[in-house]
Amino acid sequence: MRTHYCGKLTTEDAKTPVVLCGWVHRRRDHGGLIFIDLRDVTGLVQLVFDPGRSKDAHREGHRLRPEEVIEIAGVVARRSRETVNPDLTTGEVEINVTEVKILNHAETPPFSIDEPEEVDEVLRLRYRYLDLRRREMLDNLILRHRVKRIVRDFLDRHEFVEVETPVLTKSTPEGARDFLVPARLKQKKFYALPQSPQLFKQLLMVAGLDRYYQFAHAFRDEDLRADRQPEHTQIDMEMSFMSVGEMMDIVEELLAVLFGAVLGAELTCPFTRLTYDEALLGYGSDKPDLRYGLLITEVSGLFAGTEFGVFTRVLENGGVIRALKIPEGASFSRRQVDELTDFAIMAGAKGLAYLYVREGGKVTSPIAKFFSSEETARVIDKTESAPGDLILFVADLAPVAAPVLGALRSRLAQELKLAGDGWNFLWVTEFPMFKLDEETGEIAAEHHPFTLPTEETIGYLDREPLRVRGSLFDLVLNGVEIASGGLRIHDAGLQRQVLSLLGHEDHKMESDFGFLLEALKYGAPPHGGLAFGLDRLVMLIAGLDTIRDVIAFPKTQSGNCPLTGAPAAVDSAQLRELGLK
Repeated sequence: MRTHYCGKLTTEDAKTPVVLCGWVHRRRDHGGLIFIDLRDVTGLVQLVFDPGRSKDAHREGHRLRPEEVIEIAGVVARRSRETVNPDLTTGEVEINVTEVKILNHAETPPFSIDEPEEVDEVLRLRYRYLDLRRREMLDNLILRHRVKRIVRDFLDRHEFVEVETPVLTKSTPEGARDFLVPARLKQKKFYALPQSPQLFKQLLMVAGLDRYYQFAHAFRDEDLRADRQPEHTQIDMEMSFMSVGEMMDIVEELLAVLFGAVLGAELTCPFTRLTYDEALLGYGSDKPDLRYGLLITEVSGLFAGTEFGVFTRVLENGGVIRALKIPEGASFSRRQVDELTDFAIMAGAKGLAYLYVREGGKVTSPIAKFFSSEETARVIDKTESAPGDLILFVADLAPVAAPVLGALRSRLAQELKLAGDGWNFLWVTEFPMFKLDEETGEIAAEHHPFTLPTEETIGYLDREPLRVRGSLFDLVLNGVEIASGGLRIHDAGLQRQVLSLLGHEDHKMESDFGFLLEALKYGAPPHGGLAFGLDRLVMLIAGLDTIRDVIAFPKTQSGNCPLTGAPAAVDSAQLRELGLK
């Protein structure tokens, strides 16, 4: 129907007859002349309706309204120098229209397409097909497409094979709740939508595929946040005969190619690497943002024998004392410090101690009188504080102190605008393999039960399982986890031992994971892999705050779809057919 796209016309097309199709983006009536911006997927171009050139076209131009779909014929013309629009890629040309055909009329949209404005998100999702007409939203989807194409090309060059795994599978206890699908032909039995392709990609390694990937849909029935959806897409990868370091190298090369192609950014490789324990101790988080300092310092040993009773009691009960130096924080008012104290208490602390560092190493605060000059000197030295700085202290058990200081660190970086621009990647390694379930007091898997323990800690499996570290790693970008992976257990006996430790009795083990355990007996190779959160990755590249803006048809934070009305009731006949009524 058309000869050209709107956004691709240039001065080289001057005097060329064209036929264009698109939406009326904006209309301006200047008396005798009518100007209309015509929009298609590539961008905008200005149309000129001149009664001296075509009275019929000019008459139709009067009738046109925003978002109507039209087809026009005309001739490309150069704009005069004073009318060039530098904000448009087609700003040096316009179309002198000779014919117009209205292909479809449009009602007045519930929000403006052509003007940037704050629109309620539920309204945007209700009319998502209109929301996606806006340039910034369309660009997000095109960016997502580019990212996927670059990743595919890279993995193809590195001999990865794309394989699709089932969406209807078996419910297995892997962590989050499953979405269940009733099986009509097997009454009162259910398929589950996959939380990840974890077991299938391991089976592909057993099958000898060597390197696999797919853009996999994953489904988890869990509480939602800005960066979570009940369904999301992950770049799923698995490799045989590779170490953790070799897998990291491939991922770093992939990201260097991706960020170079999409953003023109040059990444520094290899990425920084921290163990889980190092990250928690130094930054109070297992996904720290390293674009700024604010390093947490362990100062427990400096207060042995202190006269400050609060610190003494914490140390006697096996707790820790950790400090966070705020450069030039001595300018903080008492009110600001009180607000930080309230924040720390909300984060789980019992309180917040602090010292203002003054000239000559003098310190002031309500607790300064409890410290000797030697203690304050040691603290200033250990935290590398200078006059004008503020030192915050949290004294508590380590599992409390770390996240509280991590939360304070993030808040202060945001308030003081410390992060800046740039891309700071970090590998966090050697996560605990197990944790204690707070409700039951029993051991649970930290990630999933298929992780290979590290060589250094596998000996603790029988006697001190909470000391076992997994061959696990997370990839963090600017404080956001974008990928997670590790080495897998490839020995059936070890896999049974881990499942048994997690409370799976033999019959339950066979019922849930029998097919995997059997496969591991037939020469399973050492293997491992990882999965990127594609939505999060594109969100960060686009500089956005929510993954909903990079997904074509997302759900709300409550899991609803305002566009379709899902989830919705179904009629009784369907329930009877499924054996559910």
